Amino acid sequence: MSISSRFAVGIHILTLIEINKTSVNSSEYLAGSVNTNAAVIRKIMGMLKSAGLVNIRPGIAGAQLAKDLSEITLFDVYKAVNVVQEKELFSIHDHPNPDCPVGRNIQDTVLPIFSIAQSAMEKALSNVTLADIVNDILEKEKAVGK
Repeated sequence: MSISSRFAVGIHILTLIEINKTSVNSSEYLAGSVNTNAAVIRKIMGMLKSAGLVNIRPGIAGAQLAKDLSEITLFDVYKAVNVVQEKELFSIHDHPNPDCPVGRNIQDTVLPIFSIAQSAMEKALSNVTLADIVNDILEKEKAVGK
């Protein structure tokens, strides 16, 4: 099982809004780039709006970033789209057998490791901004001459 695709789609949406900032970024336009339904885009846009990452107005096509590119981290997007609850990236099975030495101790043994791993991932996401993503995409496009 992987992290919800809402995370990647959220990054895609924000990046496209910036790259296409001189045009109208309607949910239909964004959906065409993501290759999904506009309703999916509107749902994720609502999450991004609630997190203060985009400005949208009901009934008016288009969206803009609510912050500068360098102020939006991938961790902000991760939190905005409710990928996982805090400290719950890794799930553990409920009710292991207490009569087994592994069953009795597995949760207390792996939970601290899972917490450290989640913190490390979140720290890594905090060190990458939307500006980094946009710049990388623009460089890639330059390399192919588009």
